[in-house]
Amino acid sequence: MRRDQVAVLLIDDDMVSREVTATVLTLNGYTVHTAENGAGALEVLATARPAPDVILMDAQMPGLSGLELIGQIRLQSNARILAISGSSLPPEVVEAADGFLIKPFEVEAMRKALDRGPSAGSASAALSMLEPDAAVINLAVLSQFRALMPEPAVRQIYRAIVSDLNERATALDAAFAKGDVAEAERIGHAIKGGCAMAGASQAARLGALIERAGRTSGGNQLDNGAVLVGDLRAAARALESMLDPELPA
Repeated sequence: MRRDQVAVLLIDDDMVSREVTATVLTLNGYTVHTAENGAGALEVLATARPAPDVILMDAQMPGLSGLELIGQIRLQSNARILAISGSSLPPEVVEAADGFLIKPFEVEAMRKALDRGPSAGSASAALSMLEPDAAVINLAVLSQFRALMPEPAVRQIYRAIVSDLNERATALDAAFAKGDVAEAERIGHAIKGGCAMAGASQAARLGALIERAGRTSGGNQLDNGAVLVGDLRAAARALESMLDPELPA
């Protein structure tokens, strides 16, 4: 779908943020509808023409918001829902939405999120679950390792984690392909626990999302298994890239 054919509903209770974002969207060729709260957004959904293809939704507004608002929107629209927030989003919102953006976000990141259509076979495919600019390694844990062992041993730990993540990504892909929820959750639990202990924060957060794969509203995580597998491989690459030339100080 061309950008000039994409209609966006922007829901944000902050007037300045709403107007600036709406202006940027309009200048980039999108058709824009706006609402300042959840109740207003539902009214816009009922009457807006053209109907929104994508909904950019502040996830932490007063009143009707978050998970409840996403549920109400799903009853009225098949539009993709991208949650936006100035801080970390609640896990249940990440799971229920089709993607998210953390403020402040670059215009190019917003365009990529809006222009990416749903993947084949999914009415509401998620974007990447990886949080922009989220830490790959917990520096406090890294410092503890360095106090206990020489640098080569520290590097060996993280190389082993990279190898393990790649192996688990392959196993996870197979589990999602078979619809084996229990196996996917087991893999997620193992990733979450092991990576958290080693300070591989980004991978640990993904593990937590995967662990809840079968307990989400509408089964979105199962529908987006390929996205989670891709994100897990990306987390492994991000961790591996930090080993060359050196881990952060």
